[in-house]
Amino acid sequence: MPSCVSLLDQNREDAVARLVIVSNRVPLPSERGPRAGGLAVALADALRPGTLWFGWSGRHSGTVTQTPYVQSADSVTYATIDLSEHEYRTFYVHFSNGSLWPLLHFRLGLMGYRGEDFDGYLAVNRRFADALKTLLRPDDLIWVHDYHLFPLAEALRELGVANRIGFFLHTPFVPPALLQALPRADHLLQAMCAYDVVGFHTRTYRQAFLECVTEMLGARADHDGRFLYRGRPVHAIVDPIGIDPDRFAANAEDSARSMEVRLLRESLPGSRSLAIGVDRLDYSKGLANRFEGFARLLATRPEHRRQVSFLQVAARSREDIGDYQRLRRELDRVVGDINGRFSEFDWVPLRYMTRAVRRTTLAGFFRAARLGVVTPLRDGMNLVAKEYIAAQDPVDPGVLILSRFAGAADELTEALLVNPYDSDAIADAMHTALTMQPVERQERWRALRDKVWQNTASHYCEVFLSHLAADEVHPHSRRLRAV
Repeated sequence: MPSCVSLLDQNREDAVARLVIVSNRVPLPSERGPRAGGLAVALADALRPGTLWFGWSGRHSGTVTQTPYVQSADSVTYATIDLSEHEYRTFYVHFSNGSLWPLLHFRLGLMGYRGEDFDGYLAVNRRFADALKTLLRPDDLIWVHDYHLFPLAEALRELGVANRIGFFLHTPFVPPALLQALPRADHLLQAMCAYDVVGFHTRTYRQAFLECVTEMLGARADHDGRFLYRGRPVHAIVDPIGIDPDRFAANAEDSARSMEVRLLRESLPGSRSLAIGVDRLDYSKGLANRFEGFARLLATRPEHRRQVSFLQVAARSREDIGDYQRLRRELDRVVGDINGRFSEFDWVPLRYMTRAVRRTTLAGFFRAARLGVVTPLRDGMNLVAKEYIAAQDPVDPGVLILSRFAGAADELTEALLVNPYDSDAIADAMHTALTMQPVERQERWRALRDKVWQNTASHYCEVFLSHLAADEVHPHSRRLRAV
C-alpha cells in the first residue's frame, strides 16, 4: 500500500508537499501513558516523516503567547499553543463540549448555548489560524480534525491562505432538524464550506451534511458529494477510520502471555467467561444501559450467574464538566446496585475501573474475553470494536456485541447488532454470544476480520489524502448550482 507521503507527491512535480495535521489537542512526544481517543490512535498509526502536527498543548493559564512552541521527534514536528483560562472555558468546556458534542450525538436535552461561548469558539479558531499561518509553506496540504475546528478553514482563508485544506469529522453529523436547534448553526455550516474536502465515517453522516447544505444554504450536491458554495468547489466524502490490525493482533498475542492477562485469567476460575467493555467515561457510550443489560441477563437467565464476569474500563474524561460529574456518580450507583444484588462471596459480577489501561494490555484483555460489548448510544465510529476483532484468537474467537448506532455497525454487520437503549436486547445478545457454538463464532469472526483488515488506518489516510491532493476540479462541478 502506498504511503501517505507518496500520495502527497502524486500531484506535485517540483517538490513533495508537506502534510500539516491540525487537531484541537496534540499528543506531544514528551507525554507518556495510555492514549485515549480514536484520533490519537489512528493518526499515530498513519503518521509519516516530515509531518507537522499543530494544535493546543492542553495547558491553560492566565497569560499565553501567540508564538507556537515547536519540538520534533521521529522526524515529525509538533507545534502547540496554550489557551488562556477564558479561552479554555468558552471554546473548550462550554461550546465544544457543552454545545457541539451533545448536539452531534443527538442529545439536545444536554445541549447548552451562550452567545459569548460561541464568540469565544470563533476567537480561538482565529488564534489557531494566526499561529498556524506563520508555520505554513505554499504547497502544504492541511488536514484539520474534528468539531472543535469547524471554522478554522474560514479563518485561514480570511488570512489569505490558499492551500488545499481538508476536514474530517470524527463524530456523527446530524440532519437539518437537529442542526438548526443550535443558534447560529448556519454560520458553522458556511464555515465548513471553506474546506476543499469534508470527510465523514459513513454515508449516513455525509447524507445528513448534504441535506443541511441543501436546506440551509441552498447548494445541491451531485451523486459524488460535490457542490459549489459561493464559487468554491467542496467535496464531501465517506472515509471510515481504521486501526493497524496487524500490529494490534501482534500486541494481543504477545500481551496474552503477560503478567496482567495471567492474573486476569486466574481471577476467572473454572470455565467462567469474561465480557469486556472499554470506553471513555462519557454519556454517549451508553454505560448505564449496558450495565442494566448485564443485570437483565443475570436476572432472567440465572444459569449465567457465577459463569461470567463483566470488566468495564471507563477512563475518566472532561472531569470539570458538570454532566460528566453527574454521570460518574450515577454509574457508581448502578455498579454498586448490581453487585449488591448478584455478588457471591467468591464472585463479583461487574468489575468497574475508571483509570486508563495501556493499549497493549487492553489488547491482551480483548483476546481473553469471550464477549466484546460495544454499545454506545451514538458514536462516530468506535475503534474499540475493530480492536476487539483484531485481538481475537482465530481458533477460539470471541463475539462482538455492537450498537447499531455506532459508525462501525455500517461495516461490521456480522457482529450481534443491538439497540443500545434496550436492556433486554443487550441481555439476549449476551446470552446468544455465551452459548454460540465455535463454528458460528469462527464464521462471524472471519467475516469481520476481512473488513477490519480492509479499512485500516493507512487506508483511511490514503483515501483522504488522495482526495485532498487532487488539484483538478471535478468536471461535474461546472454543472452544479452555484450559490
